[in-house]
Amino acid sequence: MKYVVIIARVLLGLTFIFSGFVKGIDPLGSVYKFTDYYHAMGLDWLTWSAFPLGFILPFAEFAIGVALVFNVFIRLFSWLALLFMGFFLPLTLWIALKNPVTDCGCFGDALVITNWETFYKNIVLSAFAVIVFVYRKNDKMNLLKSKKTGYILSGITTAVYVFLVYWSYNHLPIIDFRPFKAGTNIPQAMSIPEDAPKDVYENIFYYKNKNTGEVQKFTEQNYPWQDTLNWEYVNMESKQVQKGYIPPIHDFTITTPEGENIIDFFLYDKNYVFILVAYNLEKSSRKPQEKINNLAFWAKDKGYSFICLTSTLPEEAAVFAQETGAPYDFFNCDEITLKTIIRSNPGLMLVKDGTVIKHWHYNDIPTPEAFEQEFLAANP
Repeated sequence: MKYVVIIARVLLGLTFIFSGFVKGIDPLGSVYKFTDYYHAMGLDWLTWSAFPLGFILPFAEFAIGVALVFNVFIRLFSWLALLFMGFFLPLTLWIALKNPVTDCGCFGDALVITNWETFYKNIVLSAFAVIVFVYRKNDKMNLLKSKKTGYILSGITTAVYVFLVYWSYNHLPIIDFRPFKAGTNIPQAMSIPEDAPKDVYENIFYYKNKNTGEVQKFTEQNYPWQDTLNWEYVNMESKQVQKGYIPPIHDFTITTPEGENIIDFFLYDKNYVFILVAYNLEKSSRKPQEKINNLAFWAKDKGYSFICLTSTLPEEAAVFAQETGAPYDFFNCDEITLKTIIRSNPGLMLVKDGTVIKHWHYNDIPTPEAFEQEFLAANP
């Protein structure tokens, strides 16, 4: 039984560590996911808590995982693990049944699984949590030679985690799991293969029997559409029975104030294209605006395109441009897509011939000299 307990504890701990790590290095992604949940559940009044929870929940997961793996403070953290699973097991069952969001976000963007897969995963983890809890007082269930080693390793691991979270929030995630990561060719990521699975729907028809007045349900194979003498059409329902292929990048547009999508003009540009991303100009930091303006002036002098993508209305964007002296054009894109492109408001994405070259957080906007040294010195 000893090794069963150890395996359960280590696997449970590693899952918690992985979950907390991938969400911790992308804290804004967690914030956005909490916000999605609140909107889907009609709890908009709780959106204020999305930001602190985006940091607290991943840290709690990581801390529980570290304690379980290194077997430190196991009596306390076995309780916390059990309570954690006791809360999330019924929650994920509800999410699987009601489907308020298509992606639970339990592993951030690193590993996307369905809501039902999440529930089944939590059943297994809950079983592990029960085993660990039952044997929490047995100090012999440890592979490390001394508790002191466990304390040292857990302390170092947690300190490194905190530093990585701090760095990722103030710059960009140290590991980019999003579909717009550097090296991605956007047109290819937006394309749908010819042999890709397509959405399949099942149609249910409701007809009323003119003789009895009873409404009956029929399928496409047997509905009485020709028998108008005995049957009267009432209604039809469509149910999706198979989900088709969804490309990694979708809903990405570059729309003019007049509503025209001119994305191809920029995606097939052989030169560098600077795309400033500010999903909400009202919330966008103005601290780097001078550096952004300088880079935009330089880019235009060099013949490079420099644009801003936002979900803000054109009228409000015009006011922003007047207040900040922004020398670039503003185009519209879906807010969720913009939040996916970069975890910074504003943030800068460099594209060349449709391929993403690099991203910059607003704290790291390059000067023209720095850009020339990095990109033009070797590849003019």
